[in-house]
Amino acid sequence: MNNKILVAYFSRAGNNYVGSSIVDLPVGNTEIVARMIAQLTGGNLFKIDPVKKYSTDYTICTEEAKKELDANARPQLAEYLDSITAYDTIILGFPNYWSTMPMPVWTFLDKYDFSGKTILPLCTHEGSGMGRSESDLKKLCPGATVLNGLAIRGSAVKTAQAEVTGWLQKAGLLA
Repeated sequence: MNNKILVAYFSRAGNNYVGSSIVDLPVGNTEIVARMIAQLTGGNLFKIDPVKKYSTDYTICTEEAKKELDANARPQLAEYLDSITAYDTIILGFPNYWSTMPMPVWTFLDKYDFSGKTILPLCTHEGSGMGRSESDLKKLCPGATVLNGLAIRGSAVKTAQAEVTGWLQKAGLLA
């Protein structure tokens, strides 16, 4: 285990837009990639899990997420880490919600001081890429070094290991 790497992620199972249709996912796309990254790096996994869950219905979930974004909400999380001081690198995974990170991720980012940390954003999406999440991340964590993120189509997460490995190598996390 590489205790210097934290793989923190938000992911949602249930109805998701994949390819060009709505499908029911037993495990969210971001969680699949986060687990892959933790296995490759030996980093510690932490699921960013809001107390109030989003609907498993895709359309209702998008409406809930839009309301949170418009309100600049900080939904309470079910669990928090005691500290992130032991970590040098945070790999932050999330799906693209309205061109940025879901608001529970903002709650996580507001909770800790990321000064001196390196953050690698990982975004799953179905065509919208990273959106403005990287610039939002830089504003939320001004003392951190935010490296170029990796955007993976949700429909391609199960076959993304080579792409993920290359990204982690480029960031100096894998030999």
